[in-house]
Amino acid sequence: MSIKVTLLAHTPNPEETVAAAAKLCYSPSGIEDIREGLTSEKTASFVNMLSDIGHASPMEHASFTFGIEGISRACSHQLVRHRIASYSQQSQRYVDGNSFEFVTPPEIEDDEHCLEVYSKVLDLQMKAYGEIRDALVVKYIRESSDKAFEGTDAEIIEAYKAENKAKCSAFIKKANEDARYILPNACTTKIVCTFNARSLENFFAHRCCNRAQWEIREVAYQMLMLVKSVAPHIFSKSGPSCMRGACPEGNMSCGKIKEVREKYGKL
Repeated sequence: MSIKVTLLAHTPNPEETVAAAAKLCYSPSGIEDIREGLTSEKTASFVNMLSDIGHASPMEHASFTFGIEGISRACSHQLVRHRIASYSQQSQRYVDGNSFEFVTPPEIEDDEHCLEVYSKVLDLQMKAYGEIRDALVVKYIRESSDKAFEGTDAEIIEAYKAENKAKCSAFIKKANEDARYILPNACTTKIVCTFNARSLENFFAHRCCNRAQWEIREVAYQMLMLVKSVAPHIFSKSGPSCMRGACPEGNMSCGKIKEVREKYGKL
């Protein structure tokens, strides 16, 4: 599964909302009047001015909600470190681990030996997950029932489910809680997240950088393309930190500031 980012929702007229908030700061207008005269040209002018003078708080009044799928748990762990945002993530407790796909890093995929070892370990982990989960479910069944069930773990689970589907489902979820400890970071996940525009600027500055991990960099790039389509002036200078000045990475710089600026300048 490839990475896919969808813009699910956003503040209606995000740039006008930001401009109206900024106008209130700089004029005696009442609340009922702050949208008056905000043509598209004046809205763009207000937004550009905010960017030029570094007045970022009005940007917080515009929010954007994304649906992200096809990323690994390794990637989502990085994503949720951006704390000024809201997240809802697919649960490994309620969703059976056998239904997850896996992300294979390109560097591993391009190396025959690495890919063979990687695939072998993933297969082993998934087999172990299923065995542990089923064994725990059978344990819970035997602890709660006076009836003697015979057969393989899978057969016992099916027989018990036929008698008490709701209770069996609860046992499976309980077993998933412990069995999921064996699942790898490569497991795919899905997540919905909501950022305000100011927080997004910070996110892009860190995660669009060439030194960001490849997976979250792709997520950030797709997110930036989407928000630029609905709020081009707010995000006109967005991208890695070097879009706004010198590279902050010092000796760790990728050394490709010209190429990076050209790439994000064309979005």
